Amino acid sequence: MATPSIDRSVNVLGDALKPCSLDPITGFFRNGCCDTSAADRGSHTICVVLTAEFLDFSKRVGNDLSTPRPEFGFSGLKPGAQWCLCAARWEQALAAGCAPKVRLSSTHVRALEVVNLDDLRAHSADLS
Repeated sequence: MATPSIDRSVNVLGDALKPCSLDPITGFFRNGCCDTSAADRGSHTICVVLTAEFLDFSKRVGNDLSTPRPEFGFSGLKPGAQWCLCAARWEQALAAGCAPKVRLSSTHVRALEVVNLDDLRAHSADLS
């Protein structure tokens, strides 16, 4: 099977997409960026700065990001880590009042197919 090609790496500000995190390594392609392609059905396009509140929320709604899963090479995430989050999960957290801050320069433009730029700007980690 062929490797899916990565969509053009552009952020929500129209600039070149910057890395989100190399430690822990993140992204659908595990390249440190919130790159995406047609194969990324979850749209792992929003670079967030994780909080304890969000990690608890995510666990409650069925996506436990904090528990280590060594069998998958996953050490679990902690508050303060940056991570490429699914756009729909971020929007769900926004509606629940616990959306984490966003790194706009590291958030892929395709996130705008799911979320509103004004909402992302209002939660920008770059402006706080």
